[in-house]
Amino acid sequence: MTSTTLPDPALPASPPPGFPATARLVDGGDMDCGSGLLLLITRAMRRLDDGDLLAIRSAEPSVLVDLPAWADMVGNDVASQAAETEQGPWWFAVRKGSATVTVFSQGERTPVGHRLWVYTNFDCNLACLYCCAESSPKAAARRVDVDTARQVFAEFAEMGGREVYLTGGEPFMHPELGELVKAAEGFERTVLTNAMIFGRGNRRAVLEEMDRSVLLQVSLDSAGPELHDRQRGKGSWARALDGIGLAHSLGFRVRVAATMFDEDPEGVAALHARLDQEGIAAEDRVIRPVAAEGFAETGIHVSLENLEPEPTLTADGAWWHPVAVTDPHMRIADSPLPLAEVFGVVEDILDVQGAAAASGREVFRCA
Repeated sequence: MTSTTLPDPALPASPPPGFPATARLVDGGDMDCGSGLLLLITRAMRRLDDGDLLAIRSAEPSVLVDLPAWADMVGNDVASQAAETEQGPWWFAVRKGSATVTVFSQGERTPVGHRLWVYTNFDCNLACLYCCAESSPKAAARRVDVDTARQVFAEFAEMGGREVYLTGGEPFMHPELGELVKAAEGFERTVLTNAMIFGRGNRRAVLEEMDRSVLLQVSLDSAGPELHDRQRGKGSWARALDGIGLAHSLGFRVRVAATMFDEDPEGVAALHARLDQEGIAAEDRVIRPVAAEGFAETGIHVSLENLEPEPTLTADGAWWHPVAVTDPHMRIADSPLPLAEVFGVVEDILDVQGAAAASGREVFRCA
């Protein structure tokens, strides 16, 4: 599995002669502001007091323009700048200011603090060829424990949260999925599943005991088995259809999500016709493109500048969006708690993006 470890903010790097002593160091390597540096420096700044200096080291030339623009917009000050060589890397000492950024309209995006994603686990009975989470039967489980989930949901409730999405991996492979779902009582709850393994044994009991207010989102990529099975594994389409039928028979509302590399109009029309037959309401159908993350070798490139934030927790951190949990550049925090810090970093990034858009500055370049 791809490493998801962020650059250590306390790396023992040697600053150029005369560079001022700072409270903290962020080494951004060759990341630009669009591919992860902004997350690193925003998180580090939130941990400093007004007036403290943050050292930022970068080998990316665009940062020479972008970083001073960022500092100016958020009320910070570039107190010093130096270079190791004429070609970099470059060092910046940024003094934290006390100014606040004007909040600009977020348009139609889901308000930050409204929705929370949780990866219950990363092991899965399938190894879909485009899986953004790199889940498979061989993947490390990386399970969220129930006590952590209870703490998360309690804090989320205090923040006014409304929706919780439990995803994976395959959530029904988590031995305490039922307790995780119960821990999220009071929210609009959705469990994402391939619907293949909850029909028997203990998992069937978990499904039957689950509150019928829980929505089940099932993956089904095509009207017939050819495309779905090619992307997810032989026989998976038929078993997914059986799972949808079982969920409906037990009184669950089912949403279907299809993932396609290329949106074929005829294939989409056929899928809608099939979903009509299965009794899936029109508002419970999602067709989404493949993101070039995880196992996917092609697809849409995602970054801070083109991916709306959907704060996402795993057993070992917090991320900008559920499709980016294998991308170290999209990691917000090293722990799922405290939740206030996770959402605080997201809100700070959105404020800067809004200010950049309003001023016409391009501060979030993506290589």
